[in-house]
Amino acid sequence: MTAQTAPVTRPIPAPPSSPAPRRRRRKPNVFRSLSRVLIVLIVVVQVYPLAWLFLTSLRNEHDFATGDPFALPSSISFDNYARAFQTGNLGQNILNSFIVTMGANLLIVLLGMMAAYALQVLGFRFSKFVRGLFLIGIIVPVQIALVPLFIDYSSVNLLDTYQSMIIPLAGFALPMSIYLFSSFFEYIPRETYEAASLDGAGPYRIFGLITLPLSTNTVVTVVLVNSIFIWNDFIFANTFVLSEGLKTIPLGLQNYIGAMGKVDWTATFAAVCITITPLLLVFLVLNKAMIQGLESGATKG
Repeated sequence: MTAQTAPVTRPIPAPPSSPAPRRRRRKPNVFRSLSRVLIVLIVVVQVYPLAWLFLTSLRNEHDFATGDPFALPSSISFDNYARAFQTGNLGQNILNSFIVTMGANLLIVLLGMMAAYALQVLGFRFSKFVRGLFLIGIIVPVQIALVPLFIDYSSVNLLDTYQSMIIPLAGFALPMSIYLFSSFFEYIPRETYEAASLDGAGPYRIFGLITLPLSTNTVVTVVLVNSIFIWNDFIFANTFVLSEGLKTIPLGLQNYIGAMGKVDWTATFAAVCITITPLLLVFLVLNKAMIQGLESGATKG
């Protein structure tokens, strides 16, 4: 018998160790730095006028008239705020603006949601064409409606009323509101409506129990965006309001112009501070809901 020899196994040489990779030094991101600088500049441009307005409302009238209008106040005085209420009918102006803003927003939300629900969810023949007609209203300037509306209001005794301001403000804001609601309704799953229909829910019940609760952020967005323009509206109020008791804030600020064009600037700035404070507070509280409402047209709701 021949003896079998075991095969000789040679050790496998270890692979040469590669040198440890050097850490690359992170280069400064130029675009990130530029974006930060741009954001800071935008914040300064937006915040500086508000800060200057508030500081000027605390200055003495003589200090503002004789000194540098952009300098810091030498002394702080709250008499301008008291004079703002005494010079003009500021309290009534704020109440009128609040009534007009709430009334117009109520019409905008109700009519805009129902129109978008009919166009986007229910659907009908030529619904896209009708939606396009609504969107054309975005490019229509409000000035072309002043004379026809004035003639119509005078014939039906609507001049010098809250309705004369609420109706056109709501009408011209409807196209954008319908567009925002339609964009949101487009991303609500159709299965949700089909399941509700199988359970016996009609279109009105589906609108009240499904569509309306899901549209909270979009409603907040529509209300905030339109409130800014309605609160500061001058053209409709100046055209259709004839009495002192129905003047809104932009019209009421004219009361601070005295004889020979003399303007009580410090009281005017104090009145402006008082009138913009409610909008700023509401916007700061509801800004998250507004951003989510604007993004709901791009993401699934």
